[in-house]
Amino acid sequence: MGRLLAIDYGQKRVGVAVSDPLKITANGLDTIPTHLIMEFLKKYTSTEQVERFIVGSPKQNDNSDSTNMARVKTFVKQLEKTFPNIPISMVDERFTSVLAHRAMIDGGLHKKARQNKALVDKIAATIILQSYMESLRF
Repeated sequence: MGRLLAIDYGQKRVGVAVSDPLKITANGLDTIPTHLIMEFLKKYTSTEQVERFIVGSPKQNDNSDSTNMARVKTFVKQLEKTFPNIPISMVDERFTSVLAHRAMIDGGLHKKARQNKALVDKIAATIILQSYMESLRF
């Protein structure tokens, strides 16, 4: 059984989260500089079986594409070319950063820790993955 791997793609950083092999839990894995993400994914998939990539789809409140969507589309094309045997699903990522901050507050993290953008990106990727996994259960 392969894992699900979620990606919160940003201009500077990429948050990455993975499921357990049984696809029960979503866990933050890492935050990678954007220019190193393909190298990271190649290394990760060489040691772990990935069943599907879940990529956050950046949308505005009115459901139109955000300014980051062009970069995400380019990245998805690169993913398809590099990993032709791993399917890709897109998941609406609206409000994931807000939810990530809320989770950090609820978890008792101090203000300085909540300003760690790499941690926010990793938590956002976890929320994207959790959202995808919950959608499979209905």
